[in-house]
Amino acid sequence: MSKHFQNFIDGKWCDSSSGETLSSINPANNEEVVGQFPHSTNEDVDAAVYAAKEAFTTWKRVSSLKRGDYLHQVANNLEKKIDDIAWTATMEMGKTLVETRGEVMRAVQILRYYAQEGYRKEGDVIPSGGDNNFLFTKRVPLGVIGIISPWNFPIAIPVWKIAPALVYGNTVVLKPASETALTAIKIMEAFAEAELPNGVINLVTGQGSVVGEAVIHHEHVNAISFTGSNDIGKKIALACIERGAKYQLEMGGKNPAIILEDADLEQAAELTVSGAMKHTGQKCTATSRAFIHEEVYEEFKEKILSKVKKIRLGAGVEESTYMGPLSSSNQQKNVLRFIENGIAAGASLLFGGKVPEGDAYKHGYYVEPTIFENVDPRSELAQEEIFGPVLCLFKINGIDQALEQANDSRFGLSASLFTNDISRSLTYMNEIEAGLIKVNGESAGVELQAPFGGMKQSSSHSREQGEAAKEFFTAIKTITITPVN
Repeated sequence: MSKHFQNFIDGKWCDSSSGETLSSINPANNEEVVGQFPHSTNEDVDAAVYAAKEAFTTWKRVSSLKRGDYLHQVANNLEKKIDDIAWTATMEMGKTLVETRGEVMRAVQILRYYAQEGYRKEGDVIPSGGDNNFLFTKRVPLGVIGIISPWNFPIAIPVWKIAPALVYGNTVVLKPASETALTAIKIMEAFAEAELPNGVINLVTGQGSVVGEAVIHHEHVNAISFTGSNDIGKKIALACIERGAKYQLEMGGKNPAIILEDADLEQAAELTVSGAMKHTGQKCTATSRAFIHEEVYEEFKEKILSKVKKIRLGAGVEESTYMGPLSSSNQQKNVLRFIENGIAAGASLLFGGKVPEGDAYKHGYYVEPTIFENVDPRSELAQEEIFGPVLCLFKINGIDQALEQANDSRFGLSASLFTNDISRSLTYMNEIEAGLIKVNGESAGVELQAPFGGMKQSSSHSREQGEAAKEFFTAIKTITITPVN
């Protein structure tokens, strides 16, 4: 019998007001139920939001140093649970234990980073035009923050939203993706054990169409931080604009890698395959297009194919697995649809493109690592985010053509360039339309102390992580004190 999990509202673990539950399914074996979590209602969201609203009145007055101390304790708790949380995340969404263990440690580091934010300044003194005036700014929290987190990074992403929200004095209602609800509950256990004041952080699980909608539209939720699809992100923006709430959106990507003729081809191939295939391509920063100089195109293609053919598919809990299953049946169907449409549109399939055969795969949501060439740059395959292990190869004659084609996208999240030419690197850094730019590095991945976010339709043009998080999670008060003579 699978384990039953609960919401966390106002400092207490509780079932949904409906008493109903949903099942978390292992994507490597869809006959296995990982656990049951609450099928929550609007009533549960109300309870969480009102608890957070009440807690905000006192939490905002707690010293930022003390708020940071709480985050240090959560980090310690999370580190002790590394194996349990990593195992749960792998069982829920499929990526390998190496990846989920690394993600837990990333969350620990994020908590410790933001714990130190409590020691940093919260405003500036500004020269005043009035004699003897004292003019300064003070950053203040927004209030109740609704956090809607995705399933692809179920540990790091909610934590990199929660940690700054709390240290800057806000309270939180977290709605995690249903595919990874149990992982979110495991993370919440680390917060509960740190004994933050009741209502400061709350967790409500359930369907996005019910719980997510209730959080987005709730009159007492002052801001929404969301990572997920563009379609849902646009709906959130409209809802927040309508009621005057602040919003932060991190959405899709169609990330290019540019390989010039002077590149270290072995390094470039290794990092391009890693960027495209690790996490089964389910990263908003995954490499999905490779623009390769015509002089080295065939050599580079052979290196890519050689590496992809060695990829071992399997359950994420198996240590030898390089690439696990996709997260769900819907995700598998969607990726296969993109592949089929690409073939029908005339793209050349070089490798993969199918569900692997064999008993080890028949109950999982697997798709082979897939490589295309001769892809129409304006086709669906080249323009839309697939969110799966699919890489398209394009032949280019130089950096100018590469930049033109790489920028021909409504997305602008991340990009990578492989070259030893400093001049062309500078051209690329200035001209590429992306928020995260790598030279001789994988398109995926960002350091936690650095701002993260995209251009164009990849984000709402705000930034997460590092000191940039302060810009979203606080407002500025400008204050003048004039002495009375």
